[in-house]
Amino acid sequence: MKRHNLLLVLIFSTSLTTSIAQTKVLMKDCIFQPEDRRIAEEKLQSFAAKSTLSISELIPEIGYSFLGTPYAGATLENGLDEKLVINLRELDCTTFVENCLALARTIKSGKTDFESYISELQLIRYRNGIRNQYPSRLHYFSDWIHNNAQKKIISEEPNQKGERFEKTVCFMSTHPDSYQVLKTHPEVISILANQEKALSSVGFYFFPKSNPENLLKSLRHGDIVGLTSSVEGLDINHVGIIVWKDNQFHLLHAGQTAKKVVISESPITDFILPASKNSGIMIARPVF
Repeated sequence: MKRHNLLLVLIFSTSLTTSIAQTKVLMKDCIFQPEDRRIAEEKLQSFAAKSTLSISELIPEIGYSFLGTPYAGATLENGLDEKLVINLRELDCTTFVENCLALARTIKSGKTDFESYISELQLIRYRNGIRNQYPSRLHYFSDWIHNNAQKKIISEEPNQKGERFEKTVCFMSTHPDSYQVLKTHPEVISILANQEKALSSVGFYFFPKSNPENLLKSLRHGDIVGLTSSVEGLDINHVGIIVWKDNQFHLLHAGQTAKKVVISESPITDFILPASKNSGIMIARPVF
């Protein structure tokens, strides 16, 4: 990588407090299939009639329409230059949440065009809404929560009723062989390490699994949640959308085990049982 390009990446990707921008996305900077555009436009048009719903009501409604969509991991990986990937044919846990949120925000804005949707998707997925090579993506979901709170897309406030989340985040920089871009561009590792250092100092709150009653008092239908990790260096294991079903909170998510988008058969508290690898839950409450 040329030195000036690396410095540009560093400027945009190490700060958690730079200005926020929603910019028009050029089609040449996107990767998608005609089917992805068809799915997006179909959902935008069909849910436009529900634009008066609150954002927290609309997100699960859109999520239900993805039930049965196949699970696929690593669909965003396309090299250092980081084009915007739109893939609605197959989803992982994060892209499922991102796309439901982007579609809902587009509809709440009174728009039904593909270009407005992908602009929302870029705003959500990248630090301060600026897509500038691989490090600009919000790779850690706690970072995703924090930065989207700064953009006033979600609120972190419900987590204040929990406890401090004490974690040194360093998984990506200490496991570069697990990430193709870091393997082929080792000069990016130090940029990620600086981001991790900044993220670890933020001071997050969460609901530990030792007190599920406190969590249940704080959850709402339509909340986005991250299942916090007991793995060293990792913040979040899995994400999804909370839905109220059969008088309990369940998880609407793209499940790796189920290999598709599903509503969990068991309530959300079963994801944080004592023997679980999940240490608790962070809430990201959508706002609009």
